[in-house]
Amino acid sequence: MKAWLLLLLCAPALAQDLNVGRSLAATCANCHGHNGRPRSQAIPPLAGMKADVMLELLADYRSGRQAGTVMPQIVKGFTEEQLRLVAAYFAVQAKP
Repeated sequence: MKAWLLLLLCAPALAQDLNVGRSLAATCANCHGHNGRPRSQAIPPLAGMKADVMLELLADYRSGRQAGTVMPQIVKGFTEEQLRLVAAYFAVQAKP
């Protein structure tokens, strides 16, 4: 199968995943800003962060390797699949 045809067939599923990721990422907006661009320099931006880097950081919060005030509790409220969707959403956002 031609690569472009495969991409065309997968495009609706990818768009749906990004929409789900956007909905889940709304949880992050209070601290990390709309679309992962915080207003304060004290909060790290999520926009444009590579998904694998974000997933590693989130795993550290979940396991307790990384201390935090609210992040450990927030991460534990998501499934692994949901975290992958959130990371994918932020990865394609324009950096601040």
